[in-house]
Amino acid sequence: MSIISCNNVVKKFNQFTALDSVSINVPKASIFGLLGPNGAGKTTLIRIITQITVPDSGEIIFNGNPIKQSDIAKIGYLPEERGLYKKMKIGEQAIYLAQLKGMSHAQATKELKEWFIKFGIQAWWNKKVEELSKGMAQKVQFITTVLHKPSLLILDEPFSGFDPVNVQLIRNEILAMKANGATIILSTHNMESVEELCDNIALINKAKLIVSGGLDEIRSHYGKNEVEVFYRSTEPVELQSNSLFRLISQEDHKNGRRAILEVDKGANSAQILGELITKVDIVSYKEMIPRMNDIFIKLVS
Repeated sequence: MSIISCNNVVKKFNQFTALDSVSINVPKASIFGLLGPNGAGKTTLIRIITQITVPDSGEIIFNGNPIKQSDIAKIGYLPEERGLYKKMKIGEQAIYLAQLKGMSHAQATKELKEWFIKFGIQAWWNKKVEELSKGMAQKVQFITTVLHKPSLLILDEPFSGFDPVNVQLIRNEILAMKANGATIILSTHNMESVEELCDNIALINKAKLIVSGGLDEIRSHYGKNEVEVFYRSTEPVELQSNSLFRLISQEDHKNGRRAILEVDKGANSAQILGELITKVDIVSYKEMIPRMNDIFIKLVS
Protein backbone atom coordinates (compact mmCIF):
# COMPACT_ATOMS: atom_id res chain seq x y z
CA MET A 1 0.00 0.00 0.00
CA SER A 2 1.17 3.53 -0.77
CA ILE A 3 1.55 6.17 1.93
CA ILE A 4 1.63 8.91 -0.73
CA SER A 5 0.16 8.91 -4.24
CA CYS A 6 0.59 11.90 -6.51
CA ASN A 7 -1.97 11.65 -9.32
CA ASN A 8 -1.50 13.70 -12.51
CA VAL A 9 -0.05 16.67 -10.65
CA VAL A 10 0.32 19.86 -12.70
CA LYS A 11 1.93 23.06 -11.45
CA LYS A 12 2.67 26.18 -13.47
CA PHE A 13 4.28 29.47 -12.53
CA ASN A 14 2.99 31.98 -15.09
CA GLN A 15 4.08 30.46 -18.43
CA PHE A 16 6.59 28.05 -16.88
CA THR A 17 5.45 24.46 -16.29
CA ALA A 18 7.17 23.04 -13.20
CA LEU A 19 5.25 19.74 -13.15
CA ASP A 20 3.45 18.24 -16.13
CA SER A 21 0.97 15.48 -15.14
CA VAL A 22 3.35 13.75 -12.72
CA SER A 23 2.10 10.58 -11.00
CA ILE A 24 4.10 8.61 -8.43
CA ASN A 25 3.27 6.08 -5.72
CA VAL A 26 5.43 5.80 -2.61
CA PRO A 27 5.07 2.42 -0.84
CA LYS A 28 4.84 2.36 2.94
CA ALA A 29 7.92 1.46 5.01
CA SER A 30 10.26 1.98 2.06
CA ILE A 31 12.97 4.38 0.95
CA PHE A 32 11.89 6.15 -2.23
CA GLY A 33 14.40 8.05 -4.35
CA LEU A 34 13.06 11.22 -5.94
CA LEU A 35 15.63 11.98 -8.61
CA GLY A 36 16.23 14.51 -11.35
CA PRO A 37 18.60 17.25 -12.48
CA ASN A 38 18.46 20.77 -11.06
CA GLY A 39 15.24 22.49 -12.08
CA ALA A 40 13.45 19.24 -12.95
CA GLY A 41 10.51 19.86 -10.59
CA LYS A 42 11.47 17.77 -7.55
CA THR A 43 11.33 20.61 -5.02
CA THR A 44 7.99 21.80 -6.40
CA LEU A 45 6.55 18.30 -5.92
CA ILE A 46 7.90 18.15 -2.36
CA ARG A 47 6.34 21.54 -1.58
CA ILE A 48 3.00 20.30 -2.89
CA ILE A 49 3.20 17.13 -0.77
CA THR A 50 4.01 19.21 2.32
CA GLN A 51 1.19 21.69 1.56
CA ILE A 52 3.57 24.62 1.19
CA THR A 53 1.93 25.19 -2.18
CA VAL A 54 -0.98 23.61 -4.04
CA PRO A 55 -1.16 22.02 -7.50
CA ASP A 56 -3.06 23.62 -10.36
CA SER A 57 -4.62 20.21 -11.00
CA GLY A 58 -4.21 16.64 -9.85
CA GLU A 59 -4.35 15.32 -6.30
CA ILE A 60 -2.18 14.11 -3.44
CA ILE A 61 -3.46 11.05 -1.56
CA PHE A 62 -2.04 10.44 1.94
CA ASN A 63 -2.81 7.10 3.59
CA GLY A 64 -5.71 6.51 1.22
CA ASN A 65 -7.38 9.93 1.53
CA PRO A 66 -6.87 13.36 -0.02
CA ILE A 67 -4.14 15.07 1.98
CA LYS A 68 -5.24 17.74 4.45
CA GLN A 69 -3.45 20.28 6.59
CA SER A 70 -3.68 18.15 9.74
CA ASP A 71 -1.67 15.41 7.99
CA ILE A 72 1.41 17.64 7.94
CA ALA A 73 2.07 16.80 11.61
CA LYS A 74 2.78 13.24 10.43
CA ILE A 75 5.42 14.45 7.94
CA GLY A 76 9.01 15.48 8.63
CA TYR A 77 10.71 17.64 6.00
CA LEU A 78 14.42 18.43 5.83
CA PRO A 79 14.83 20.98 3.01
CA GLU A 80 18.07 21.37 1.08
CA GLU A 81 18.28 24.98 2.24
CA ARG A 82 18.63 24.65 6.00
CA GLY A 83 16.65 27.06 8.16
CA LEU A 84 17.78 27.25 11.77
CA TYR A 85 17.71 30.58 13.61
CA LYS A 86 21.36 31.57 13.98
CA LYS A 87 21.03 33.66 17.15
CA MET A 88 18.99 31.14 19.18
CA LYS A 89 20.53 28.61 21.51
CA ILE A 90 20.43 25.15 20.00
CA GLY A 91 18.57 23.36 22.80
CA GLU A 92 15.98 26.13 23.09
CA GLN A 93 15.43 26.19 19.32
CA ALA A 94 15.13 22.40 19.04
CA ILE A 95 12.47 22.36 21.78
CA TYR A 96 10.57 25.15 20.04
CA LEU A 97 10.56 23.26 16.72
CA ALA A 98 9.45 20.06 18.45
CA GLN A 99 6.54 21.90 20.08
CA LEU A 100 5.43 23.11 16.65
CA LYS A 101 5.04 19.41 15.79
CA GLY A 102 2.84 18.80 18.82
CA MET A 103 5.38 17.58 21.38
CA SER A 104 5.24 18.80 24.97
CA HIS A 105 8.17 20.73 26.45
CA ALA A 106 9.02 17.86 28.80
CA GLN A 107 8.79 15.17 26.12
CA ALA A 108 10.83 17.21 23.63
CA THR A 109 13.54 17.96 26.21
CA LYS A 110 13.86 14.31 27.24
CA GLU A 111 14.04 12.93 23.69
CA LEU A 112 16.30 15.70 22.41
CA LYS A 113 18.85 15.01 25.13
CA GLU A 114 18.81 11.32 24.15
CA TRP A 115 19.43 12.26 20.49
CA PHE A 116 22.18 14.72 21.44
CA ILE A 117 23.95 11.99 23.40
CA LYS A 118 23.54 9.52 20.51
CA PHE A 119 25.05 12.04 18.08
CA GLY A 120 27.78 13.10 20.54
CA ILE A 121 26.65 16.73 20.59
CA GLN A 122 25.39 17.14 24.18
CA ALA A 123 27.95 19.92 24.76
CA TRP A 124 26.21 22.03 22.09
CA TRP A 125 22.93 22.47 24.00
CA ASN A 126 23.62 26.09 25.05
CA LYS A 127 25.60 27.12 21.97
CA LYS A 128 24.13 29.34 19.27
CA VAL A 129 23.70 28.00 15.74
CA GLU A 130 26.07 30.65 14.38
CA GLU A 131 28.86 29.05 16.46
CA LEU A 132 28.51 25.73 14.61
CA SER A 133 30.03 24.48 11.38
CA LYS A 134 27.70 23.64 8.51
CA GLY A 135 27.91 19.92 9.28
CA MET A 136 27.23 20.45 12.98
CA ALA A 137 24.16 22.60 12.22
CA GLN A 138 22.88 19.94 9.84
CA LYS A 139 23.08 17.32 12.58
CA VAL A 140 20.85 19.51 14.73
CA GLN A 141 18.37 20.07 11.90
CA PHE A 142 18.24 16.36 11.11
CA ILE A 143 17.36 15.66 14.74
CA THR A 144 14.61 18.29 14.79
CA THR A 145 13.18 16.81 11.57
CA VAL A 146 12.86 13.26 12.88
CA LEU A 147 12.23 13.91 16.59
CA HIS A 148 8.42 13.66 16.44
CA LYS A 149 8.65 10.22 14.73
CA PRO A 150 6.84 11.13 11.52
CA SER A 151 5.37 8.33 9.43
CA LEU A 152 6.69 10.08 6.29
CA LEU A 153 10.14 11.71 6.12
CA ILE A 154 11.19 13.86 3.18
CA LEU A 155 14.95 14.38 3.13
CA ASP A 156 16.40 16.73 0.51
CA GLU A 157 20.17 16.15 0.13
CA PRO A 158 20.51 14.93 3.75
CA PHE A 159 24.22 14.04 3.37
CA SER A 160 25.36 17.41 2.06
CA GLY A 161 28.20 18.88 4.14
CA PHE A 162 28.89 15.72 6.17
CA ASP A 163 32.19 13.89 6.42
CA PRO A 164 32.15 10.09 5.74
CA VAL A 165 31.74 9.19 9.42
CA ASN A 166 28.66 11.38 9.81
CA VAL A 167 27.27 10.26 6.43
CA GLN A 168 27.34 6.71 7.80
CA LEU A 169 25.71 7.88 11.03
CA ILE A 170 22.80 9.48 9.15
CA ARG A 171 22.46 6.47 6.81
CA ASN A 172 22.18 4.15 9.79
CA GLU A 173 19.45 6.32 11.32
CA ILE A 174 17.52 6.38 8.02
CA LEU A 175 17.67 2.58 7.79
CA ALA A 176 16.61 2.24 11.44
CA MET A 177 13.59 4.49 10.86
CA LYS A 178 12.60 2.41 7.83
CA ALA A 179 12.93 -0.78 9.92
CA ASN A 180 10.56 0.82 12.47
CA GLY A 181 7.92 1.43 9.79
CA ALA A 182 8.67 4.95 8.58
CA THR A 183 8.65 5.86 4.89
CA ILE A 184 11.46 8.04 3.56
CA ILE A 185 11.46 10.10 0.37
CA LEU A 186 15.11 10.76 -0.43
CA SER A 187 15.89 13.53 -2.90
CA THR A 188 19.57 13.48 -3.81
CA HIS A 189 22.08 13.75 -6.64
CA ASN A 190 24.30 11.15 -4.98
CA MET A 191 23.60 8.01 -7.02
CA GLU A 192 25.76 5.89 -4.72
CA SER A 193 23.38 6.69 -1.86
CA VAL A 194 20.43 5.83 -4.10
CA GLU A 195 21.91 2.39 -4.85
CA GLU A 196 22.69 1.74 -1.19
CA LEU A 197 19.40 2.90 0.30
CA CYS A 198 16.50 3.10 -2.13
CA ASP A 199 13.89 0.42 -2.79
CA ASN A 200 12.05 2.42 -5.46
CA ILE A 201 12.76 5.55 -7.46
CA ALA A 202 11.10 8.15 -9.67
CA LEU A 203 13.13 10.22 -12.11
CA ILE A 204 11.74 13.61 -13.17
CA ASN A 205 13.22 15.67 -15.99
CA LYS A 206 11.91 18.93 -17.45
CA ALA A 207 8.70 18.66 -15.40
CA LYS A 208 7.83 15.17 -16.67
CA LEU A 209 8.11 11.76 -15.05
CA ILE A 210 10.69 9.81 -17.07
CA VAL A 211 10.78 6.50 -15.22
CA SER A 212 9.57 5.03 -11.92
CA GLY A 213 9.57 1.64 -10.24
CA GLY A 214 11.73 -0.72 -8.24
CA LEU A 215 15.44 0.12 -8.24
CA ASP A 216 16.58 -3.40 -9.15
CA GLU A 217 13.96 -3.67 -11.88
CA ILE A 218 15.04 -0.37 -13.46
CA ARG A 219 18.73 -1.23 -13.30
CA SER A 220 18.08 -4.61 -14.92
CA HIS A 221 15.89 -3.04 -17.60
CA TYR A 222 18.65 -0.68 -18.70
CA GLY A 223 21.35 -3.34 -18.62
CA LYS A 224 23.06 -4.52 -21.80
CA ASN A 225 23.09 -8.26 -20.99
CA GLU A 226 26.82 -8.08 -20.33
CA VAL A 227 28.97 -10.15 -17.96
CA GLU A 228 32.43 -9.60 -16.54
CA VAL A 229 34.76 -12.60 -16.39
CA PHE A 230 38.13 -12.86 -14.66
CA TYR A 231 40.11 -15.92 -15.74
CA ARG A 232 43.53 -17.58 -15.69
CA SER A 233 45.20 -19.94 -18.09
CA THR A 234 48.53 -21.78 -18.13
CA GLU A 235 48.75 -21.10 -21.87
CA PRO A 236 48.21 -17.78 -23.69
CA VAL A 237 44.47 -17.80 -24.46
CA GLU A 238 42.28 -15.31 -26.32
CA LEU A 239 38.57 -15.89 -25.81
CA GLN A 240 36.59 -15.81 -29.06
CA SER A 241 32.98 -14.86 -29.79
CA ASN A 242 30.62 -17.78 -30.42
CA SER A 243 26.90 -18.56 -30.56
CA LEU A 244 26.48 -17.97 -26.80
CA PHE A 245 28.30 -14.67 -26.40
CA ARG A 246 30.05 -11.86 -28.20
CA LEU A 247 33.45 -10.80 -26.92
CA ILE A 248 33.47 -7.05 -26.30
CA SER A 249 36.92 -6.68 -24.76
CA GLN A 250 39.64 -8.53 -22.89
CA GLU A 251 42.79 -7.30 -21.22
CA ASP A 252 45.56 -8.31 -18.87
CA HIS A 253 44.69 -7.95 -15.22
CA LYS A 254 46.58 -8.70 -12.05
CA ASN A 255 46.71 -12.48 -11.57
CA GLY A 256 45.08 -13.14 -14.93
CA ARG A 257 42.81 -11.63 -17.58
CA ARG A 258 39.55 -9.68 -17.60
CA ALA A 259 36.94 -10.10 -20.34
CA ILE A 260 33.60 -8.40 -21.03
CA LEU A 261 31.06 -10.55 -22.87
CA GLU A 262 27.68 -9.65 -24.34
CA VAL A 263 25.56 -12.72 -23.66
CA ASP A 264 22.93 -14.05 -26.05
CA LYS A 265 19.49 -13.46 -24.53
CA GLY A 266 18.61 -17.13 -24.91
CA ALA A 267 21.68 -18.31 -22.99
CA ASN A 268 21.90 -18.77 -19.23
CA SER A 269 24.88 -18.53 -16.89
CA ALA A 270 25.33 -22.30 -16.67
CA GLN A 271 25.69 -22.55 -20.45
CA ILE A 272 28.17 -19.68 -20.61
CA LEU A 273 30.26 -21.05 -17.76
CA GLY A 274 30.13 -24.54 -19.26
CA GLU A 275 31.61 -23.14 -22.45
CA LEU A 276 34.25 -21.03 -20.71
CA ILE A 277 35.62 -23.66 -18.32
CA THR A 278 36.61 -25.88 -21.24
CA LYS A 279 39.09 -23.15 -22.24
CA VAL A 280 40.20 -21.27 -19.10
CA ASP A 281 40.23 -21.33 -15.29
CA ILE A 282 37.39 -19.03 -14.18
CA VAL A 283 38.20 -16.83 -11.17
CA SER A 284 34.92 -14.89 -11.11
CA TYR A 285 31.82 -14.35 -13.23
CA LYS A 286 29.19 -11.67 -12.64
CA GLU A 287 26.44 -9.83 -14.48
CA MET A 288 27.20 -6.18 -15.19
CA ILE A 289 24.19 -4.31 -13.81
CA PRO A 290 24.40 -0.65 -14.87
CA ARG A 291 25.09 1.97 -12.23
CA MET A 292 22.34 4.45 -11.42
CA ASN A 293 24.74 7.24 -12.33
CA ASP A 294 24.96 5.90 -15.90
CA ILE A 295 21.18 5.45 -16.15
CA PHE A 296 20.60 8.97 -14.82
CA ILE A 297 22.94 10.52 -17.37
CA LYS A 298 21.45 8.46 -20.21
CA LEU A 299 17.85 9.38 -19.41
CA VAL A 300 18.32 13.10 -18.82
CA SER A 301 20.89 13.84 -21.55
